[in-house]
Amino acid sequence: MSHVPVMLNEVIDALEPTAGEVYLDGTFGAGGYSRAILEVAPCTLIGVDRDPSVLPTVEAMRAEFSDRFKFAQSAFSDMEEVATDLGYEALDGIVLDIGVSSMQIDQAERGFSFAKPGPLDMRMARSGPSAADAVNQLSEKDLADIFYVYGEERRSRRVAKFILDARSDEKIETTDRLADIVTRAIGGKHSKIHPATRVFQALRIFINDELGELARAMSAAEQLLAPGGRLVVVTFHSLEDRMVKAFLRGRSGLAGGGGSRHEPAKERGPEPSFRIDQRRALAPSEAEIADNPRARSAKLRVAVRTNAPAWGRAQSEFEPVVPLDRLEAVS
Repeated sequence: MSHVPVMLNEVIDALEPTAGEVYLDGTFGAGGYSRAILEVAPCTLIGVDRDPSVLPTVEAMRAEFSDRFKFAQSAFSDMEEVATDLGYEALDGIVLDIGVSSMQIDQAERGFSFAKPGPLDMRMARSGPSAADAVNQLSEKDLADIFYVYGEERRSRRVAKFILDARSDEKIETTDRLADIVTRAIGGKHSKIHPATRVFQALRIFINDELGELARAMSAAEQLLAPGGRLVVVTFHSLEDRMVKAFLRGRSGLAGGGGSRHEPAKERGPEPSFRIDQRRALAPSEAEIADNPRARSAKLRVAVRTNAPAWGRAQSEFEPVVPLDRLEAVS
């Protein structure tokens, strides 16, 4: 296997694959986590991925692991429907590796990276509006909001203005042209990362509704996991990690205060649906970072499902900065 997923050993240690149990890999990708889980124990694994380019790997895994390996081409936020359709009412473990995969980044034609010229696409499911549609259709304010919130780009307004000026001359359709526009707006390289990094991240998150997917997936995991089931989530930037941390702390009863002897405690909410045994996120080892620089920003969080009923989705968990339905799929 040429692709080794980030923090593989830590994920397997947290998931504790056991004979006869059923697990779900919500971000199948190149199949690294799925294969490792199936090799560790004679268990069943459900792979989920919305990217059709993974299907050759899926067929190879089916041939190798037979009925122990199931697959659904779907968004991982739909894991409840996936598991139900396959005949499973509860799962023993769920792993999510949030963000774009190395496989997608390395394919210039997918448009996720500015490292190689390619079409400005970024669609994980290869359907719906593309990143080119976003930069050519959205207003200056909408683009600035997307760059500021999803990319944490401090010069978001200036970048958005440069994009509107550039597209008035000619549509922006390639990764290298957008990267050049952003670089001119920001003013060259000011740090170790490329000036366009945050803008590309923001567009990818927006086009694929990644934060909405994550919020829905965590609520679905809460519904699906059996008591004692493990939720293992690997994130790569602060927006995702903050969302996972807030969800798990809230569901484990760690988010609220208990009052003091001078002030009564707040009314108790639902019983915790998760237990967190290690509050700090795990980080990759120095050896792994040296071998795979992509791992340097990774964080791993683990929670164990309790016997308490699921809380259900909180209305405040996620609201998109800009609705995707403002876009028409053209590019």
